[in-house]
Amino acid sequence: MNVVIFGKGFGKPRQLNLSGRMAGALTAVIFGLLGIAMFGAGYWYSAQTGSGISQAEVATLSEELVAQKGQIQQTRQETEDTLDALAIRIGQMNARVIRLDALGRRLTEMADLEDGEFDFDSEPAIGGPEEPDPTGSAVAVPEVLTAMAELDSQLDSREAQLGVLESVILNKNLSDRVYPQGRPVRAGWMSSYFGRRTDPFTGKPANHRGVDFAGKAGAEIVAVADGVVTWSSERYGFGNLVEINHGNGYSTRYAHNAENLVAVGEEVRKGQTVALMGKTGRATGPNLHFEVLKNGQRVNPVTFIRQADD
Repeated sequence: MNVVIFGKGFGKPRQLNLSGRMAGALTAVIFGLLGIAMFGAGYWYSAQTGSGISQAEVATLSEELVAQKGQIQQTRQETEDTLDALAIRIGQMNARVIRLDALGRRLTEMADLEDGEFDFDSEPAIGGPEEPDPTGSAVAVPEVLTAMAELDSQLDSREAQLGVLESVILNKNLSDRVYPQGRPVRAGWMSSYFGRRTDPFTGKPANHRGVDFAGKAGAEIVAVADGVVTWSSERYGFGNLVEINHGNGYSTRYAHNAENLVAVGEEVRKGQTVALMGKTGRATGPNLHFEVLKNGQRVNPVTFIRQADD
């Protein structure tokens, strides 16, 4: 095999005569160099245009991916826990709303308000045009929590206000119950009024400091207000007498009873039977002598009796 070499340094072209072995070795060296050059060129091209990611970098990315999956799972669990807490809180608030509705209905009945003025069995009427939400349609969980906190505060305020209203109404009802009103007998008729009259025993003019109800012996005599019994025994001129203190300076007396049914110190309720009609003491027949006292002074009972019919 003859190889001709040209070059400025060689002057004339030189000719090499290669034997078979040398030619094979030279060919192998040339192809090896070409392979190395091609591999180097391919690696350089891959580094410039390909991923250029080493195994270490791949391992690092894999670790980061696993960490991110863990964070996503943790976030998902926290979200589920938050939703569970919201569901529990909403249930608690719903229970409070139910209690407030029940209290509202009870207060409406106690206050004797007109039907439909406060209807706690239906949703309150609302209105207004639909306005776009400038923040978008999505509502973040923190915003929901803030709104629920505000609603919870409003519920606390409404509950306190209703509690105050209930207390006021109860006090009003209590005042009504301790204020003498109504007839002191279940059956009978008013036979003598308050003021000047002819005394039935002497026939002379006299002051009558109460009213009389005639009826059948044994008829029930009832308290006209809540109170505490301060007298239950005989008293001169009254016969068997029951006296009840109602507070606020008011007290009532029930006289000429055949039998007293309550004892001193006993609490009585409005409408409770306290005695049975009789004719003990200074009486011409079965009747109830009824008196109302304000700060120790006897006043006309007719005013209090008639107020129950207003």
